[in-house]
Amino acid sequence: MTTQEIASKISQRFGAKIIASFPDDKHPRVHLNAENWRELAEFLLRDASLQFDWLQSLSGVDYVADDKMCCVYDLYSFELKHVFAVKVFCPRESAEIPSVADFWPAADWQEREAYDMFGITFDGHPDMTRILMPEEWIGHPLRKDYAIGKIPVQFKGAPS
Repeated sequence: MTTQEIASKISQRFGAKIIASFPDDKHPRVHLNAENWRELAEFLLRDASLQFDWLQSLSGVDYVADDKMCCVYDLYSFELKHVFAVKVFCPRESAEIPSVADFWPAADWQEREAYDMFGITFDGHPDMTRILMPEEWIGHPLRKDYAIGKIPVQFKGAPS
């Protein structure tokens, strides 16, 4: 399928839940809010004409000026050899997106990384704990308003 056909199929099924569609962009994608993500994710995985069976990457994004957080899901179908992306938005104050680790196992650690770096929590994730930073780390270092002064000088047992 072409990216235009994929975007059209998604729009036909989800209508107004899709807040933007960019099938002709260098990074073809649709945008939607977090509350609609699980339903779309299952559709992308299970629909016979889509079969997005691999989550290539999941990236957090901080849109501080818009007061939103986002995760970008880059998907691929091994069977059908097509690619597409989904940008899932949520408010910065309550940065929560439903987990898709049960659909795509690669999401397990990638969701934990987005949590650790951006503070986005993934509802339903089996182990929502830090993966890169020590447990005692304060804040989420890739948020655009992260205060550098919060960085501890020394960690437990680490030489200074």
